[in-house]
Amino acid sequence: QVQLVESGGGLVQPGGSLTLSCVVSGSFFNQYGMSWYRQAPGKQREVVGGIASSGHTYLVDSVKGRFTISRDDAKNTAYLQMNSLEPGDTAVYYCNHRESWGQGTQVTVSS
Repeated sequence: QVQLVESGGGLVQPGGSLTLSCVVSGSFFNQYGMSWYRQAPGKQREVVGGIASSGHTYLVDSVKGRFTISRDDAKNTAYLQMNSLEPGDTAVYYCNHRESWGQGTQVTVSS
């Protein structure tokens, strides 16, 4: 059974940074990609970006230049590094791997 455990969310001021982690168990992590999503209050869940098993990454335009996705296959972990955070980034962030979801972690950007 594939399980994903997220961590790293919190409250940060505009312009600040956070790094989210997603640890995967029950999967050959290095053979599959990982995607990150977010869901703001009252809105649908939307993709933020992802990383393939090769390490190739993609990010949606709204976070390009501010967010970075990486992975450490030795630790079965993917990361979402978020810089220059804006109030519009406030959401619950989820990781997705092989159609399994993490529990979500709240990111709040506010002064």
